[in-house]
Amino acid sequence: MMFATIYLPNFYLQAAMRHEPKLHAQPVGLIEKRESKVVITQLNDVADEAGVRKGMAPSQALARSLRLVIKARARIQEKLIDEILLQHAFTLAPFVEATAPGVCTIQFTDDRNLAAKLARVIERLGKCEITAQAGIAPLPDASFLAAHLARPVLQIDDAKDFLAPLPIETLAIEVN
Repeated sequence: MMFATIYLPNFYLQAAMRHEPKLHAQPVGLIEKRESKVVITQLNDVADEAGVRKGMAPSQALARSLRLVIKARARIQEKLIDEILLQHAFTLAPFVEATAPGVCTIQFTDDRNLAAKLARVIERLGKCEITAQAGIAPLPDASFLAAHLARPVLQIDDAKDFLAPLPIETLAIEVN
């Protein structure tokens, strides 16, 4: 038996930027307007390279990059993307769990050609303007960690051998 996790990195930011491809070349930071203290919660690589960091106030972030685009969470898009993710996951197997926003875990009883099957799903998600990566492992937790390190698919056959060399910080991965 094998498990696969499909993970959408920066899920909330992806949802907010989904139909604005021109933003991918600009620094973008995401805020949660419902919080009492508004800070950057997610950012793209361009914003990271410009010196913007999670936890910064929008004014601090803009001081690092005047080109920074600040987006608010798009809850309707988040829900739609989660539904699209689950629909694609169910094309692989009937045992699918919505693990967290932008994360689903799939249990396989037939583990033939899993990497190729997951690569096709990731490609189809890409056509929906959704960036995804997937990990395959004999344990669900190991598949979750593999998904975070995948580019775009990583299959591990022995969880112990995979986990042993990883730095402890890897185990503190945030879901999204």
